[in-house]
Amino acid sequence: MKTAADLSGKTLNIYCGAGMTEPFKKIAQDFQDETGCTMNVTYANAAQIQTQINESESGDLWIAGSDEEAKRVADVTTKSTDLVKHIPVLVVPSSNPKDVHALADLGNVDSLLIGDPESVAIGKVAKKALSDAGLWDSLQDKITTTTTAPQIATALASDQGDAGIVWKENMVDGVVSVANDEMSAYTKTILAVELSYTQDQETLDAFMSYLGGDEAKAVWTAAGYEIA
Repeated sequence: MKTAADLSGKTLNIYCGAGMTEPFKKIAQDFQDETGCTMNVTYANAAQIQTQINESESGDLWIAGSDEEAKRVADVTTKSTDLVKHIPVLVVPSSNPKDVHALADLGNVDSLLIGDPESVAIGKVAKKALSDAGLWDSLQDKITTTTTAPQIATALASDQGDAGIVWKENMVDGVVSVANDEMSAYTKTILAVELSYTQDQETLDAFMSYLGGDEAKAVWTAAGYEIA
């Protein structure tokens, strides 16, 4: 495996789910600073990334939000590695205007924010949790969808909505989580999916080694993730 000094002039092209933007930006930048390897990272939702991979037939790695997402590119995957756990939470503005403490209380809200179930991992989780609770159909008139999880927490912190379902790491000042025991059943695992389109397996191996090291793990945990 190459040493850090040997990676100057090398480039990795990586896709990353939008919900993991902040921690992965730091990890990628730290690796670039330490090794000289240029890190080109595209942040988007799972459906957008799948389309880009399939249409461009290029890329070295996808940081995917769940095993379900990773399966979308199974035919061009050479290896998948579990990284950290994606923990979903039901969140409300700090003032909790509709007195929501459990999924069953969502019948009280006027506005529920969730990710798009067709294209966003947290949206799929939200639909599953609400369906299991027997609430999905009855809440349709109250649901507003977004394309990324961070948008939900930011909106709720500004009192633009009564409740939402996001990943734990997307929480911001101004929101609090409720019903944690109910939501923990829907925890997902974030994976590093190596793509067969890579043109530099040795450099990719070096980054995968870095992802498994203490520095990268510290960034994930500081952002609220749990190591898988």
